[in-house]
Amino acid sequence: MPTVLLIVTGYLLGSIPMAYAAGRWLKRIDLREYGSGTVSGTGVYYHVARWAVVPVGLLDIAKGALPTWLGLRLGLGLPTALVAGLAAVVGHNWPLYLGFKGGRGISPFMGVLLIAFPWGVLWLLLFLALGRLLNYTALVAFCGIATLPLLTLMTRQPAAVSWASVGMLLITVLKRLEANRLPLPPGPERRQVLVYRLFLDRDVKAGEEWVLRQPDS
Repeated sequence: MPTVLLIVTGYLLGSIPMAYAAGRWLKRIDLREYGSGTVSGTGVYYHVARWAVVPVGLLDIAKGALPTWLGLRLGLGLPTALVAGLAAVVGHNWPLYLGFKGGRGISPFMGVLLIAFPWGVLWLLLFLALGRLLNYTALVAFCGIATLPLLTLMTRQPAAVSWASVGMLLITVLKRLEANRLPLPPGPERRQVLVYRLFLDRDVKAGEEWVLRQPDS
């Protein structure tokens, strides 16, 4: 029973939409109608306020860290703690309170890793910084998540940490392809859009055009 309660709590905690709240409180907008449609720090950065990315990001990190820490603190074991942390990521990506339309999960991933595998946080930050430098953040971030399981093996982490990193990759792939249930185009373009979603995290090749979309565009 404590294990089930912790996992459910992790999901409900992850479902609290920090970025959505920032959009509503600061600009009175629904982030699901802007840019990529994801409730994420990227949407806050481009459509709400750049300074708000910091508190939103820290709170999203805390959503992944808290249930993971609680699992260890309560003596439920590392595997249970990691499952609870991943449940928070699932809540962040598919929040109960927003019709299961949420973010991409990188911030709560970092929260989980901060407790269970701090080197993983530095690994993802390195890839995010490199992606920002190269102006291919989504692609390079995906490479960071995809190689995270290899890093856990190279550094001889517990098996639970390695499996959790695989879970992070699977969650990322599913969320990018699903894209908050954004309809796919008909015909042969469908396959190309799926490739764009997986590697570029958008439906078109031009990144700026995508992230700056408005409800009437």
